[in-house]
Parts: sequence; structure tokens; C-alpha cells
Amino acid sequence: MLGLSRLLGRAPAPATLGQCTVALRLARCQLRAPLGAVLIGARGQTRRLGPGGLARAGCGEQLYVFHPGPYQAEIVPYAAAPELGLRLQLAVDSADPRQHQQRFDLLLASEAGAALSLAELQGRIEAAVRAALADGQLALPACATLAEWQQFRRGLDQLIYIRFGLTLDECLPCDLGARVDYAATLAARVPASAPAPAAAPAAAAAPDVADACALRRLFLELPALCSGVRATAAGGERVRFQQQQAVLRRLEAVLAAVESMPAVALAAPGQALAPERQAARAAHSGAAVAALDAAWAWLAQLQLAPALQLATLFQDGDRILARLETHCAARRAPA
Repeated sequence: MLGLSRLLGRAPAPATLGQCTVALRLARCQLRAPLGAVLIGARGQTRRLGPGGLARAGCGEQLYVFHPGPYQAEIVPYAAAPELGLRLQLAVDSADPRQHQQRFDLLLASEAGAALSLAELQGRIEAAVRAALADGQLALPACATLAEWQQFRRGLDQLIYIRFGLTLDECLPCDLGARVDYAATLAARVPASAPAPAAAPAAAAAPDVADACALRRLFLELPALCSGVRATAAGGERVRFQQQQAVLRRLEAVLAAVESMPAVALAAPGQALAPERQAARAAHSGAAVAALDAAWAWLAQLQLAPALQLATLFQDGDRILARLETHCAARRAPA
């Protein structure tokens, strides 16, 4: 950490990098990264530099430094059972020379802000695992056999790698009952009887911000999702190949729609959109991102599935794509 502080000049690196902070965006235009660095262009293109690489950020570029870990995180796969947890040991995956863009670098480009904390990353992993379990893309029975646990572990490894660019070194069940406040958990499930207070004026910009973040994720991640589907073997059968090509055509059509989305605040050029319609557009963008996350989990499942399960998986992919298409079309709909 002293070497990093010396390279950054007067802006010392936080002592939490590698502990509570996974990645940090820097304002300095040039440094020699002691751990790892990612340069992100204005259109989301990324370039990773290994330890000792000289990073020069040009006009419109952003520079992140990251610590590869390992990190330890505890997640709760089932919200209804907060005492049952999984203790994970994670590390940032090394650069794959076969890929022009690393998945972790895409995560920084599309989702990270000024910093990516371990708590934020843990929350994203927990949400992804819960969604995959709810959709049936992962299965963790209450009394899992060794074979069922190994199958869950393989699916979890692939999901975390495909979705976040992280390698899962260790996964163990753990008891979190001692730290769970059951009274607060039950109180949070009870709907509030009092009416909600009126929103503050500053909250009017929230739909605009949420919509911009969602569209940025769709714009940056859909090409990478297409590349992942294209690189996945289709079982060696012509029918499967045709299904794969149909998925790619639909994803490319969605990407074309995302690239020409109207502004969230405009009904027409020079005509403002009503606030309730802005909120509806932002909600459709958020729902499209949820479908995008489901598509990443589907891709992870597709890469592990045997040929006999491909027909069922392509049916699941059709359902996920339909959700993505529906919400993107609703976001583009005229006022």
C-alpha cells in the first residue's frame, strides 16, 4: 500500500483497498499500477493492465485500480431463512488472452461508481444467487446430497464467473443465526399502515438517474452477452444451431433498440414528458436490466448443460428474451 500511495502522489490510496474496497476510480491521468488497473473509454471499451503496467488515461477515459483479492463474503441464498448462509472466498479472475474484454472489467465499466466496495459486490452476488434459485437456474435442496451439492457448486462457480468475472475458490455453508435480528426481520415484512410521506423535490431526478444507469448497463453488456452466446457450443445439432442463431438475432435487435432509445424526459423533441410517464419508463428500464441479469445466469447454465437439457434451456432463454424485448419495447413506446 505504501508503494501505491507513493505512485499516487498527494492522494493516498485508502487502506481498505484489498480489504473492504475491491476497486477504486482515480482522477490521476497516469500511474504505474502495482496491482492491476483497468482503462475504460468513453463508449465503455476496456483495457486491463497487469501489475507494473503504465496506465495513461486520455480524454474521456476513466482509470480504475483494483486488488485481485482473495476476498471473503457471506451471502444468504434464501431471504426466508436468514440464518442459513454461504461463506465464499473470491478472487478477481486473471486476464484471459482469448477475450478482448474481461468480464470483471465490464463490471467496472457498467456498474461501478467512484469505488466498488466488498459490501456492494457481496450484495450483487447475493441478489444474483437468489434470482437464480428463484428461476430454477440453481438448485439447493434443504437436505442436499453430496451429488446435489457438487452440482450446485458447479453452477455457482459458473454463475459468479460469467456474471462478475470472479473465481470462486471456496464455498462452505455457515450458520448466521447468532447475528440475525429476527424481530427486525419480521417487522420489515409487515407493510406500513401509515401513508408514505410525500417525496422531496430533489427526488424528481431519481427516474432520470435510474434510467441512465439501466440503459448504460444494457448498452455495454448486451454485446458481451451476444459474444458469450456465440461462443457457446450448440450441441452439434442443426436444430440447436438454428436456435442459437435465433437467440443472437433477437439480442441484436434488442441492442439496436437500446442504442436508439428516446430520452426519458421527452415525449417529443422540445416537449417534456409527464413525471408519471418518466417513472414508468425508468421502471421498464429497471425491469429490462433484471431480465439481462437472468440472461447472464441462463448463459452460465447453458455453458454447463449436457446436450439432453439444451431443448429445455432454449425454452427458458426464449422466456427471458421475451421479458427483455417486452420491457425494452415499453421503454421505447411513445407517450
